[in-house]
Amino acid sequence: MEVAGRVADTFAERVREVEETTLSPHAVRSYETRGRSRAEEDECLLRTPFQRDRDRIVHSKPFRRLKGKTQVFIDPEGDHYRTRMTHTLETTAISRVVARALRLNEDLVEAIGLGHDTGHTPFGHAGEQALDGALRERFGGAFRHNEQSFRIARELNLTHEVCDGILTHTGEREPATYEGRIVRIVDRIAYVNHDIDDALRYGLLAEEDLPTEEIALLGTTGSNRIDTLVHDLVEASDAAGEIVQGDEVGEAMLSLRAFMFERVYLGPQVEPQHREAERVIRVIFDRLADEPERLPQGDGPEVDRITDYIAGMTDRFALAYAEDITAQ
Repeated sequence: MEVAGRVADTFAERVREVEETTLSPHAVRSYETRGRSRAEEDECLLRTPFQRDRDRIVHSKPFRRLKGKTQVFIDPEGDHYRTRMTHTLETTAISRVVARALRLNEDLVEAIGLGHDTGHTPFGHAGEQALDGALRERFGGAFRHNEQSFRIARELNLTHEVCDGILTHTGEREPATYEGRIVRIVDRIAYVNHDIDDALRYGLLAEEDLPTEEIALLGTTGSNRIDTLVHDLVEASDAAGEIVQGDEVGEAMLSLRAFMFERVYLGPQVEPQHREAERVIRVIFDRLADEPERLPQGDGPEVDRITDYIAGMTDRFALAYAEDITAQ
């Protein structure tokens, strides 16, 4: 039960006044949300709806498990490789910079950024592809991490704007809000650049392997490239009245992203890791589908419970679980 007081009594009114005088006309106002995804709730007296969403995500188990899910490499040795958690924090921090510069709603951007990857599988995109393939073969279903993140967001009863931004951070649909469109672009800015850093550290790439023209335009270091991309995003968006990248810089980033897919994400050097990820996911999936009594207690269709359980695993837990059931 919340207790009213001098600050609480005027909090919402003061936020409305500040946003009306400082935010862009394109920004979503915190108290003009379309409501919550499942059921309406009493408002918090000291947090806006989007701040409340942020806190709900940060305190959730799916968010905490992100620290045990890797981006590219399976449970790598070393303390400096990115995880889904560090990627999420980097994406969120950059998105807030862009939102502030464009006078958009930073709290909405922050909630979308923090929640966008909560539904990701262990083992990154290799794990996502393996679970998708298994679901198609066994149940005629499919798996996309943005849709799983959206399911988690709805379970948390987040606002419609945050749910929309999480669902559309990848895929064909464009986000409904400018804040969601920021996260969609910044997500790619973040992962392309920090995955280059990790690939260099891992020895998959050398500096001289990076495409010359794109690096000359964007910058020779990860921080320089992110700085270039952020400045371009802000200035191009301000000029266009929409969230867009400049033509030259945007094309260079897409080219760099294509290079990473060819050489790192789908390259021959990571094929053994992809095979191991698929093996582990398939071993777990087949055993759970054959013996659903192994699943944690819960409601809902069996296929959803299997999907939720596997998608929620960390890399290390999935490896240990597969080894355990294989030994039985």
